[in-house]
Parts: sequence; structure tokens; C-alpha cells
Amino acid sequence: MLIKAQSVSKSFGPLKVLTDVSLQVNEGDRIGLVGANGAGKSTFLKILLGEEKEDTGEITRRTERIGYMSQFSDLPGDMTVREVLEESFAFVENIKRRMQEIDDMMVSGGDIDWNGLAEESAMLQGKIDKFNSEVGDRLLSILRQVNFPEDGIDRRIDTLSGGERTKVVMARKAVQVSDCDLIFMDEPTSHLDIGTIEWLERYILSADCAVVIVSHDRYFLDRIVTRVLEIENGKSTEYKGNYSQYVEKKNMAIERQMKEYERYVAAKKKQDDLIEAMFHDSRRYMAAYKTRIMMASKMEEKERPEDQKDINMKITAAQKSGKNVIIAEDMAVKRGDRTILSGVNLDIQKGDKIGVFGVNGAGKSTLIKAILGEIDHTGELWVAPGAKIGYYSQQHEGLDLNLSAEEQMLITIGPDKKAEARNRLAQFLITGENATNKMSSLSGGQRAKVALCVMMCGETNLLILDEPTNYVDIASKHMMEQALSEYDGVVITITHDRFFLDNVCNKVIEVADGKAVCHNGNYTDLKGAPAPVKKTEKGQTYRVVEPFTNWATRKKYAKGEKVTIGESDMPGFKDAMEKGKLRKV
Repeated sequence: MLIKAQSVSKSFGPLKVLTDVSLQVNEGDRIGLVGANGAGKSTFLKILLGEEKEDTGEITRRTERIGYMSQFSDLPGDMTVREVLEESFAFVENIKRRMQEIDDMMVSGGDIDWNGLAEESAMLQGKIDKFNSEVGDRLLSILRQVNFPEDGIDRRIDTLSGGERTKVVMARKAVQVSDCDLIFMDEPTSHLDIGTIEWLERYILSADCAVVIVSHDRYFLDRIVTRVLEIENGKSTEYKGNYSQYVEKKNMAIERQMKEYERYVAAKKKQDDLIEAMFHDSRRYMAAYKTRIMMASKMEEKERPEDQKDINMKITAAQKSGKNVIIAEDMAVKRGDRTILSGVNLDIQKGDKIGVFGVNGAGKSTLIKAILGEIDHTGELWVAPGAKIGYYSQQHEGLDLNLSAEEQMLITIGPDKKAEARNRLAQFLITGENATNKMSSLSGGQRAKVALCVMMCGETNLLILDEPTNYVDIASKHMMEQALSEYDGVVITITHDRFFLDNVCNKVIEVADGKAVCHNGNYTDLKGAPAPVKKTEKGQTYRVVEPFTNWATRKKYAKGEKVTIGESDMPGFKDAMEKGKLRKV
């Protein structure tokens, strides 16, 4: 066991964020932490890291080698590659933090163990000196793994190309993973291209450290995690398996809870009806009347599953265009004297849902801007005259952040349609102060919803979307995918979201090496299904002392039989162990 949280609660004033959250992380675990925006995932992470103090509950840590991978991958331009990577060693930062604490204690004086603190400070300084003497070889080894030139280790970040910066980001993540027994990752795939994400997947799967991942990247969670902890309404529920298995099991649990609730309601009504009928002749049925009241009072009350607040997202296409919407033949796009893309051939037809992917800087946005007519091109490019284009930018340039979401909507649909503006925003769960405060105070996910809402107010038959799933939570992504799948017009989407590429697109355009090649089918059709994630689990061998049945698997075990039990199998054997029917070999 590396870390354990038991019945953790946390409030901020009257707001209860966490009421009963528990988690145990063991060596080698890969756990996904999921929940709606605002559910308390970040708060729980801070408690596990020791940055926040829980109100009640207990946190047990059995390792200090705990790291944190932030979702923001911005690199400081005035630092060298070496300095950026050295900063990523979690244990070094922990040592420096402790040395600073000792210095502060010595400066403040008072009743302290001067000799003990001095010895500890000297010991910590020795660890720093040892690290400094060895770190060079470790950094060069990691840079080799990401194909970054070793002689560039002392270059400043602001002198690197976009591709070189991506490799430094990869190296920094590799340092963090290799340095820890346990690492917490907050949106580790944000702003990474698909190639880098897949490299990170492979690196995590080959590493020895345990990981707890907060992510909205469903494909990434499917590939990495073997357990999912959901935080909902302040409480935690754990599911075994990856993200897809979690969704399936949760839906089954909700369905089962609803059936139990309906049976309870029917049984309660039957008892109440009988009690009501007996009440009018209580003398005759006094004994039965009392019995029924007692039975009704002892009925176990069942809770109705909480209704999910879904985004009501429906996109209505304008008057349909003709069959052919966009045709490109041997098109090339330049920036100055540099050719970004060449030999581009496209045949986009009515109803096509097209995903555009490739490494950062390959030319995805350049292709889109050429289609929008913002960049000159050579060769043939024809866009249907009847195409009514709706454009969504990941930077949300169309939003005036000094306005409220409601004011932005009124500019779009008309100043006298306040009720309609509020209704449309409410469909995206933008209500109350979120609708009336300046958009500069909104989160990235909330701004994304406003930008989508504004775009969908117009009449379009061709949607061009640049990273529409960035900053958006999983529930919103599901609604967006459903709406785009049902949209009658053409959709062209730049995205690194492989789950989106698989669930919405019937064609994909891969942008690489100066080419943009269109393929029929989705991302998995093109690249092939990923190999299933396997987790090697240590087990303990037991001998059966008395026959028993594992009710989780319905398997029967005979006396004298040997069985190897892994940690994930333990719940099914718990009863037999408690009753002494199994003995450790």
C-alpha cells in the first residue's frame, strides 16, 4: 500500500465538496479519477498530495516518492532544457522544501533540537550533492528516449522549434514518471498531439510507478487504467476495469437502483392502501391493522437514482447543400516562401463527418484556414456556393470576455430575445451568475459551452470545429458527439480526441510530412485497435481447508485444492477466509 484515504470529507464554508471519499493505492495501480466538473476531484487530489487538510477522515502515506503532473505543459522560455528537467524530479523538490523548513526553524529559534536539525540538514545536502553528480547521465538517457539531441541540453527553451519543445515536454513527463512510486496526473494529455499521447501511454504502461489520473480523455483512460474511482455528490464509488467498463457497470447499477426503487414504491403503496382500508374498520381488523403498520415502518427505504443533468445539445442544419460540398485537387498552401501542404485532394460530400489529426505544427489549422479562405492556395479548391459555415475556434476569439454570456447571445440572436438567450444557455447548463457575470470569470469549459451555443444559433450546413472537446468534461463530450452525429450537414473537426474520432467520424484526414491524406473510416479503422491493457498482479497461494463456493464467480472449491488469489480477486474469497476455509501456503 502506498497511500490510503478513508472517509475523507472537506467543506469550504457552507459548501460541502467531499462528504465520504475513500481510496487505496497499491504498487503498480493505475486508477482513473472521474466526475463532473466541480465534483471535487481537484480538491481530493490536493488532500492526497498534502496541499489541503481534510476536515474528517484519515490519510495514510507509506512513501514520500509522490509526484504531481500538472495539466499545463507551458515551458518557461528563459530556462534551459537541463533546468526544466531537473525541476521535474519530485524528490529533489521535497528535499529542498524540507531544507527550507529547517532553515526557517533555525532562524526563528526557540525550543528546538539544534543538533538533530543540523544533522538532518547535512544529510539532505548530501543527497542533493549526490543527485547533482548523477543527474547528467539520467537526463541524457531520457533525452535519447524522446529523440532529442543530447548537445541541446543547455539550450534555452525560447530557441527551440515547436517539435523540439514537444520532445522536452515528453522528457519532462518521463522524468516525473520514472522518479516516483506514485504520481498524480491532472489532465496529462491536454494540448498534446496524438503521437505524443500514444508515446506517453506506452511510457506509463512500461513504468513501475502507480498512477492516479484525472482526465477527460476517454481513449487514454481506456488504454491506461484498471480501476475507476468516481466522485459524485461528495461520495466515491469504485469500479474495476477501464473507462468503458466503468460506464457499462455504472449504467447497470443505475438501472438496478431504479428497479429496486420502483419495487419499493409499489410495495409501499400496497401496504399504505391496505392500512388505509383497515383504518375505516379498525375494530374488526385491529390486529392486522397494527401488523401492517409495523410492516410498513420496517420497510427498507430505497432512494431514487438522481436525475443526470445533461446538456440538451441539438444542432439544426440550414437548407441542405448539394451532394458535393468541398472539392480540392492538387492543392498547395504556403506561408511566405515555405510550403506547408502540397498535393491535397479532397472530395467532401453532404453528411460527411471528418476528423483532422496530426502532430502539432503539421499544418492542420493551415488546411482549415485555406478552406475558410483565410490563406491563399494554389491548385483547385471549390466550396459549394450554398455552404453556410459555422466556425468554432479553440481560442474562442469570437467571444468578448468583457460581456456576459447572456449579452453575447443577445448580440447574436437579437436584443429583444432575452428569454430565448437564457433558455439556450440553460440547455448548456449555463445558468444563474454564470450567465450574467463577465465571461472572463468563467472556466475554460464554461467558455467552450458558450462559444458552442453562440455558433449553434446560426443557420449552418457546414461546421468547422477546432478542438471542440478541449476543456469540456466527459458528459458534455458525449452530448456533443450525439448532436454532431445527428447533424444533417457536414462536420470538419480538428481534434486529438481519439474517442471522438471513432464515435463521430466516417472519414479522417491525417496531416503529416506536408501532406493531408483523407481515409474512409474512423481512427481505429486507420490505425488498428490498440492492444488490450494487461496488468501483472502478484498473487498468494492458499490451500482449501473446507469446501466452499466463490459466490462472485459461482465456482466451487474442494478440500485440499490449491488456489492463487490476486488482490483484485480477494473480495470473492473474503467470506471463505473469514470462516477459516482457506489457509495460506
